[in-house]
Amino acid sequence: MTQQPIEAGAVDSTVTRDARLGADGVASGDAPMSREQVLEAYRLMLQSQAIDDLAIKLQRLKRVGLYAPVQGQEAAVVGSALALDPRRDWLVPASREQPAMIRHGLPLVNFFAGYMGRLDSAGIPEGVKLLPRQQAIAAQLPHAAGLAWAMKLRKERAAVMVYCGDGASSEGDFHESLNLAGVMHVPLVVVVINNQYAISTPFHKQTAAQSLASRAIGYGMPGIAVDGNDLFAVYAASDDAVRRALDGGGPTLIECRTYRVGFHNTSDNPNDYREQEEVSAALADDPTTRVERYVLAQGLLSPGAMAQLKVEIRAELDAVQRSVADLPRPEADFIFQNVYDVLPARTEQQRAETVKEDRR
Repeated sequence: MTQQPIEAGAVDSTVTRDARLGADGVASGDAPMSREQVLEAYRLMLQSQAIDDLAIKLQRLKRVGLYAPVQGQEAAVVGSALALDPRRDWLVPASREQPAMIRHGLPLVNFFAGYMGRLDSAGIPEGVKLLPRQQAIAAQLPHAAGLAWAMKLRKERAAVMVYCGDGASSEGDFHESLNLAGVMHVPLVVVVINNQYAISTPFHKQTAAQSLASRAIGYGMPGIAVDGNDLFAVYAASDDAVRRALDGGGPTLIECRTYRVGFHNTSDNPNDYREQEEVSAALADDPTTRVERYVLAQGLLSPGAMAQLKVEIRAELDAVQRSVADLPRPEADFIFQNVYDVLPARTEQQRAETVKEDRR
C-alpha cells in the first residue's frame, strides 16, 4: 500500500496506522516482503547482533578503538536497506548502519579491517555503490544530496538512500541538504532513525515538534513516520520511497521510531541519563524477536535451523576477525595517502617527519 504524505499540523497521524508486523510476530494483511527477503532480513539482523557482541568484546580487549552498536535498531536499518538494489542504488551510511553496508556489498574482511586498524585493507571495493561510514554528525547528508543530484543530471535511474539519527536533524547540514534535495527534486530517500536520544539528549529536549517526519513539508517532499521496530512497515515505506525516486517523484523523508537499546558508542555510559525501566521496555519489543516469531509461525525455518544459523554466523565472524588480526598494520605514512594527488610542501614535510619518527 502506498504511504500518504503527512499533513501540516499532524501529530500522531504521521505514524503508519496499519502496523504490518506486531510484537507477537503476527502480520496484519499480506506481507510486503517475499519469503526470500524475510529470510535475508532475519539473517542480517542476527548477523548484526553477533557483530555487536563481537565488536564490543574486541573493543574491551583494545583491539577495536570505538564502536557504535545497532542493538534495537535492526529492523529500521535492514528493512530500509532491503528496498535498494545494490547494483543500481547508492547507500550513504551514518555511524551504525553496519548490516546495511554489508548487505550493499562491503565484504566482512573490509568491514572488520576498518574497525581493527588495518585501514589499507578497509577500502570499499570498486563498483560497490557505498560511501564510507560517517562519524561526524550529519556530515554525510550534503554528500548524499549532491550524489542524488548527480544521478539526476546524468539521467541515471538510481536512488540514493542516506541515514541519520534524530540528533542529526538538529544540525544545519540537515536543513541545507533537505532543502537542496527538495528544490532540485532529486532521487533521495532520507531515513531518520529516531532512537530517542542524541547521545544523552532525549528527543523531547531536541525539538518541540511531535514528529520529525512533519519537517518534510517545509522542504516540499512527503514525510512518513513508521514503527521502526516493524520490519514490514519500514520496508513498505522504504520501497514506496525508492520507487517514487526512480520514477522521478523526488525525495522522501522517512522517520523510523525506534529505541537505541545499547550505548551511543563504547565511550558512553547510558546509565547516567536514562532509566533501566525504559530500556527493559525496549528489550521486550525487540525487532529481531518479532521477525523470529514470524519466521517460526510461517514455517520458514525450524527451531533447529535457526539455532544452526546463529552458530554459523558467529563462527564466520570469528574466523573473519581472526584473519583480519593477522593482517599487517599500515605504515605510518598511510594517513597521508588518498587525500592529495601531490602533497603540499608542508604536508610532505609532516609525512617525512612522521615516517622518521615511526622508524626509530
